[in-house]
Amino acid sequence: MSGIDPREEGTRTMAAIAAGDRSALISLMERHARGLRSIAARYLGSEEEAEEIVQDVFLKAWRNAARYDARKAAVSTWLYRIAINLCIDRRRSLALRQFVGLDAAGGEDTLPDISPGAEALMDGRSRLVLTRRALLRLPARQRMAVLLASVAELSTREIAEVLETSEGSVEQLLVRARRRLREELDDTMGDWESTGGSR
Repeated sequence: MSGIDPREEGTRTMAAIAAGDRSALISLMERHARGLRSIAARYLGSEEEAEEIVQDVFLKAWRNAARYDARKAAVSTWLYRIAINLCIDRRRSLALRQFVGLDAAGGEDTLPDISPGAEALMDGRSRLVLTRRALLRLPARQRMAVLLASVAELSTREIAEVLETSEGSVEQLLVRARRRLREELDDTMGDWESTGGSR
């Protein structure tokens, strides 16, 4: 496997999918579905929404396989770019539906109550919830850069390809995002302690 160029392998896979080979699509899903689902779930704050996003990603891949160009991006980069665009569209749609009252509030508002002083805040799971909430409050591009780095474990260059920007811009997004997350989490911890909580 180490001697196979990922882009060459991706080109063969996408050509097979374009020719209607369902086993090639299944193979693509087995390699990438988990990572895509993790990214979408953390971006949207919903496992259910993430599952729909993943299905839509592979439906688009099936329909547009003939358009894939390995000279522009690796298959994984191409798939993450599709997922990001779908997540952004879904987030906007959910926000609009909530605004006009078509849906109950979702995303951040569906997470457990984490008001300061609640006993549930003291365990590790609650800290994870706090981190997720802080992540959901990041600007969209910062959030996506952090998720691509931490969940998908993409390099700065790969993230730049997915976000269609420069490596320098990605580094700045990550620096700002990490600083903002640290500040928000530090503030939250300070609030707990001021209300009698403990770590």
